[in-house]
Amino acid sequence: MTKTCRVAVIKGDGIGKDVAEAALEVAQAATSRVGGCALSFEETLAGAGYFSETGQDIEPGGEEKVGQADAIFLGAIGLPAIRHANGTEISPHLRLRDRYGLYAGVRPVRAYPNAPQRLADPRAAGIDMVILRESTEGLFYSAAVHNRSEIIGDTEVRDTLRITRATTEKLHRFGFRLAEKRKSRGKPGRLTCVDKANVFASMAFFRKIFDEIAPEFPQVETGYAYVDAQALNLIRNPWDYDVMVMENMFGDILSDLAGGLVGGMGMASCAEIGDETGLFQPAHGSAPDIMGQDKANPLAAILSGALMLEYLAEKTGNARFDEAAQLIDDAVQAGFEANALRPMEFGGDMGTRAVTTEVLSRVTARAAI
Repeated sequence: MTKTCRVAVIKGDGIGKDVAEAALEVAQAATSRVGGCALSFEETLAGAGYFSETGQDIEPGGEEKVGQADAIFLGAIGLPAIRHANGTEISPHLRLRDRYGLYAGVRPVRAYPNAPQRLADPRAAGIDMVILRESTEGLFYSAAVHNRSEIIGDTEVRDTLRITRATTEKLHRFGFRLAEKRKSRGKPGRLTCVDKANVFASMAFFRKIFDEIAPEFPQVETGYAYVDAQALNLIRNPWDYDVMVMENMFGDILSDLAGGLVGGMGMASCAEIGDETGLFQPAHGSAPDIMGQDKANPLAAILSGALMLEYLAEKTGNARFDEAAQLIDDAVQAGFEANALRPMEFGGDMGTRAVTTEVLSRVTARAAI
């Protein structure tokens, strides 16, 4: 019997529309190829463009509607010329993280053959790690919902960095389980706690909880790094890391740095997972300078679609979704190995549609698992 999962789609702004359509087309093709699972899509309007037209950043009832789906897929949100009165970006997706408790921000970082490698060391070809970013608290706690910042006239602003035991325990357990899963697939299965515990009480608390959770997972090797040292390590020896767990702002910064090591943000997939639902999106921005020009690299969105399928497999217990995700991952890997994926982002000759078509051809040509 075929299991159909409902996906709420927010295409958003700029290239978000182009890459979201590419990702969903590939995900649909992969589920059709393996059989026994299917997707249905329902769009919700949101973003800076919608805000400029209506004064609202998401359609009426949109927040509630997306939460009723099995998963949420987001293209990209934000336009530089459209801001709130205080200068901040239009960002309803931050509120969705907060509302639905999407605490586990999963940012895979993987080197592909024939994709740009910014480090000369040949070991850079083997980069394969995950940045696990807490996505509801930390310094972004103040940004998720308006009026959390303390504004003192025109002389001072105070943003709160929040770390709670309840969320941090869930985050660390998620990290340990992710390390276990990667170890079962032949990866190192090592979890590094990245913090600034030598300076901030909040970060010392973050590490304390990490140490309390660690004995529950005796097979997982652990390590520690202060965030400034970890930034250096990601340039000096990124191949030594497997899964890194960290506070929200630290993860925001280090995931962009790590993305640059393996080609750029056009390869930066992302999952934000909570207890009840998950949101999936490319980690790049809306790039309005190239919107509608068939220049955007859709691979980050396509790989985010694969993460969504993996999530649906766990959520529903239907392994067919996992098989569909593997079809996509294998298609991207094989495409790079054959030098058949050459995005313009990397100086190649393939636009959004050409890259999507190449991935689709490999997904549909593969025998079902």
